Amino acid sequence: MEQTDLRAPTRAAVRPVTPRQRAARAARNGGEPTLEFAERVPYDAYVQASTLHRLQRPLSDDPGEMSFLMVSQIMELYFGLTCHELRETQRLLRADRVWDALAPLRRAALHLEALNAAWKGLRWMTPADFNRFRNLLGEGSGFQSAMYRHLEFLLGLRDSALIRPFRRQTDVYAELRATLAAPSVWDDVLALLARHGHDLPAELLDRDVAVEHEPHAAVEGAWVRIYAAPGPDNHLRMLGEALTEVAEQFGDWRQHHVKAVQRTMGAKVGSGGSAGLAWLQRSMARVVFPELWSARTAM
Repeated sequence: MEQTDLRAPTRAAVRPVTPRQRAARAARNGGEPTLEFAERVPYDAYVQASTLHRLQRPLSDDPGEMSFLMVSQIMELYFGLTCHELRETQRLLRADRVWDALAPLRRAALHLEALNAAWKGLRWMTPADFNRFRNLLGEGSGFQSAMYRHLEFLLGLRDSALIRPFRRQTDVYAELRATLAAPSVWDDVLALLARHGHDLPAELLDRDVAVEHEPHAAVEGAWVRIYAAPGPDNHLRMLGEALTEVAEQFGDWRQHHVKAVQRTMGAKVGSGGSAGLAWLQRSMARVVFPELWSARTAM
């Protein structure tokens, strides 16, 4: 089956319309929307809606499974969108465009907020509701989301063992390895702080970025100094706040995940073979952008 790239339509899929053409068409239609098109409806050509709505293939006849499936797919799209914003943030930080980097970071925080809201669509699900189709999922688990792993790696939460499930999906595995081998957003922030005159040790700046960052007093001290200057031109302070919002929203998503698991399956073993709730609770101890939080004690 031919696969469709849902990340973007081809440039030729939608024909551009100038304001003058749009006004002339509205005049011809007497202000009514255009209802006749020679080819594919332009909205569908751009959004790929007809493709999106063919991607739901429930494994059971239980009506609640569609809710579970579609919310999971919505979350996958938000994972990808947030990764897109974080990569744009990295591109701008590497060019020392701190002010410009605030926009994609703030968008990332809003996408994570929407991602958190998606959990509300599953609050109806009790253990009995989930059990009606859970066994049909086999070993399938959200633990196996490759895009979520990209998101974790970009945010600095790094564990090379977590890409092992994808070894037989060679393209996915290669992409995950590339993200793991490249600097995280936090690594790029540390490099930026060093370029702006903050004295960070070489072992922080030259370390193996595939290994998770360990909190360091020098980084904490840098943020204390940055926040001590409250003026409107302190773009690094604004960057700190935008990063904090991303970290907070991501932390909220993880907490919502824990609560959803508690609600639907208690402390049962996860379908992917993990310890389920206990594994998720342990993972919460790993903090995104840790020195931004610890520095506040000294501010």
